[in-house]
Amino acid sequence: MSTIIVFFVCLVVLVSLIITNLLITDTASSNIEGQLEDKAVNISLTAAESQVIRNGLQDRGDEGAIQDYAMAIQRATDVLFVVAMDMEGMRKSHPNAELIGEGFVGGDEKRVLRGEAYTSRSEGTLGESVRSFTPVFDQDQNQIGAVAVGISLKEVEAAVEENQKKILIGSLIGLLVGILGAFWLARYIKNSLFGLEPYEIARIHEERNQMLHSAYEGIIAIDKECNIVLANKSARQLLQKAGLRGKEPVGMPIGEILPGATLDSVLEKKKTVLNEEQNLNGLSIISNQVPLLVNDGVIGAMITFRDKTELNRLAEQLTGVEMYAETLRAQSHEFMNQLHVVLGMIKLEEYEQVAGFIAKLVDHQAHEVGTIAHHLKDAVFAGFMIGKISYAREAHVELSVGCETEIPKPGNPEVTHELITIAGNIIDNAIDNVSGKESGRIQASFSYIDDLLTMTITDNGTGIPEEQQDAIFTKGVSNKVGHDRGYGLYLVKKAVEKLDGSVEVRSEPNKGSTFEIIIPYEAGGDSDD
Repeated sequence: MSTIIVFFVCLVVLVSLIITNLLITDTASSNIEGQLEDKAVNISLTAAESQVIRNGLQDRGDEGAIQDYAMAIQRATDVLFVVAMDMEGMRKSHPNAELIGEGFVGGDEKRVLRGEAYTSRSEGTLGESVRSFTPVFDQDQNQIGAVAVGISLKEVEAAVEENQKKILIGSLIGLLVGILGAFWLARYIKNSLFGLEPYEIARIHEERNQMLHSAYEGIIAIDKECNIVLANKSARQLLQKAGLRGKEPVGMPIGEILPGATLDSVLEKKKTVLNEEQNLNGLSIISNQVPLLVNDGVIGAMITFRDKTELNRLAEQLTGVEMYAETLRAQSHEFMNQLHVVLGMIKLEEYEQVAGFIAKLVDHQAHEVGTIAHHLKDAVFAGFMIGKISYAREAHVELSVGCETEIPKPGNPEVTHELITIAGNIIDNAIDNVSGKESGRIQASFSYIDDLLTMTITDNGTGIPEEQQDAIFTKGVSNKVGHDRGYGLYLVKKAVEKLDGSVEVRSEPNKGSTFEIIIPYEAGGDSDD
């Protein structure tokens, strides 16, 4: 790259200097010749107005005075000759005094003897010269002769050559400076590009574009003024899905697309915001906002986001698999314990007790599963609650689920995900809270009346400290020890708010806590029996 830059910069400088040199040389030569011609004209005009020459040409004075005067002007002005002539073209003055009285040589004096002033080039006894002719008139404006002033063409050519020499020297200096500047520019550009060659930059640029557009998540980059400078293919597809068709996102303020984006803390405080739910023209998305830092200064931010519907669907799948695995594990562990009990009774030949124990287990299992399946018509949520019962039993906590009314399947499948988020986080917190007690109990009850779903979860744990009750739904606030705490109840609050519901907490120290959630609930067209 450096060689190419140096070559092209030098080529440009060289071509520019050559063109400039040609133009300046031609103009300067014309100017020099014009200046010398003007000099000759001015001298001839001055001499023609001289009273000495007039008197000498009118025979009213000494003709020798003309020679003295002409030589004085010639020496003072450094011209080739100053010649005065009469109307017959006979010289009255000449640098060579022996030629005085002879006719003017050159053949270009005829016009001046007819009263015309002009300049010409011709060869005389002193060589080629630029000549200026001026007629001489007496007081009555009758022509009595003429004055010719000559400047040697060799002098003109010497002046032009001297000027060209200076221009050439200046051009060479300019070329040298251009070469040095080219080397400096090439080095500066390469350093500013981290030593990368143009083809490497092009390859990196293409790779970056392919990586950005291949990412499944929507990616938007903004500058410090919150204007969009980049949007990948997935981001554009999500914008179209949100109804923003026909709009070119690049150049738009991010506030027009994501009015809820908390970019102040990202750009001003260099703070990363993760997993924030936002509204994209009616489409719920989960976004991450990360500041872009260069030399510890914020130059913009990167926003990545995905459709929350897809995340909910994935979460439901993951929740179902996880709860299924937990249920199987808990039931397997419980079943092994029960088999040990049965085996012990058989060895003791307590057959009647064996029969009663098995009957009790069958009745308990049928009652537990049957009650939930009968009242909770949403199979996903019912399976989730059954799994939670097994999980609580393994933690030596009694979790009972009751339904005052039949709970229909929701019309919107996303509601199921929010219910799982709400019930799951509250029950998990309750299990953690009562698991250390000798008789930990949790009661979860549901009712559906007048298109309102009421969920009440009560535990007999240690309760929530009074000073924390106002802040338990704040992100990051927790009375548990460890990292990544304080998100459960925050997610509960976000889910309740999304469903336009309300949550109320009642808690007494060492007596337990009660969470009551009321949400609008629209039943679906059919139910799973």
